[in-house]
Amino acid sequence: MSRSSVKGPYVDEKLIIKIERLKNSGRKEPIKTWARSSQIPPEFVGYTFSVHNGKVFKDVFITEDMVGHRLGEFSLTRTFRGHGRIVKRLLTKT
Repeated sequence: MSRSSVKGPYVDEKLIIKIERLKNSGRKEPIKTWARSSQIPPEFVGYTFSVHNGKVFKDVFITEDMVGHRLGEFSLTRTFRGHGRIVKRLLTKT
């Protein structure tokens, strides 16, 4: 179920504060966050976030196409290693 349009999009307040600090200082360093459920507003465009995936932090550079999505969508939690392997079996005559 989606979030009520009356409430507006969920954006973590701490991330907004961190973005404001970076704008005032003029630096462009990655912002470390665990807030995977936070939506991406237009103010985040051009910044890099280090999003935690449960094990490590993955760097995510925010572009205009990402606005409206959530941060967790770009830092995958599972590593796909392929489907079952085909093992070449040796046939022996008895």
